[in-house]
Amino acid sequence: MLFTKIPAAVLSAAEGKRASLSKETPGRVDSTLRINEIFLSLQGETSRTGLPTVFVRLTGCPLRCGYCDTAYAFHEGGTRGIDEVMADVAMHGTPFVCVTGGEPLAQRGCLTLLRRLADAGYSVSLETSGALDISEVDARISRIVDIKTPGSGEVDKNRWENIPLLTAHDEVKFVLCGQADYEWAAGVTREYSLAEKCPVLFSPSHADVRPADLAAWILRDKLPVRMQVQLHKILWGEARGR
Repeated sequence: MLFTKIPAAVLSAAEGKRASLSKETPGRVDSTLRINEIFLSLQGETSRTGLPTVFVRLTGCPLRCGYCDTAYAFHEGGTRGIDEVMADVAMHGTPFVCVTGGEPLAQRGCLTLLRRLADAGYSVSLETSGALDISEVDARISRIVDIKTPGSGEVDKNRWENIPLLTAHDEVKFVLCGQADYEWAAGVTREYSLAEKCPVLFSPSHADVRPADLAAWILRDKLPVRMQVQLHKILWGEARGR
């Protein structure tokens, strides 16, 4: 069975019966976050596809990718304490958590949230654009680094210094807007030997690339990557909170 036993401390948080694990001083910037939404769904991407997962979506992003499907997270949301976020996550009763955005690392408090989630025993993934430094992310977190292609319109924002920091615990993702993006991403994969560092994910931009075409390109080139499609969009379309 995929589920692990949820720590007692996690369950008690949902009931408000445990003392706070926070070591932050009240009022400090890293003790609160701007939260867009928290919801339970199936993970639609990465090697965790299909797992019931709590998504914590943070507000704000310094990038403006042409295919972005969460533009509502640029500004919408409210300030919440990390203790409150932890209790909300615990109420959903699954050990898998994905911290996403927007760009979650744009908020300093994200690092604190990630550490707190790992301390509580969750299996945590972080979805980040790869434009910001990932070096301070807790080593227990699976960092899903989205390297931006030319078709995204934000290729100049890539922080290439992140690549040497990747481990087998992390994953790299490319969202492809056409065959030119595919060729570019294949070149980056080879140049940096990405598949030797961690799993590499190639994903077709939902409105721009037919999945069958991407599959054909990967098979033709025998590229050592995993093709993925967005399971949540297959199931629910563009619905929010899914």
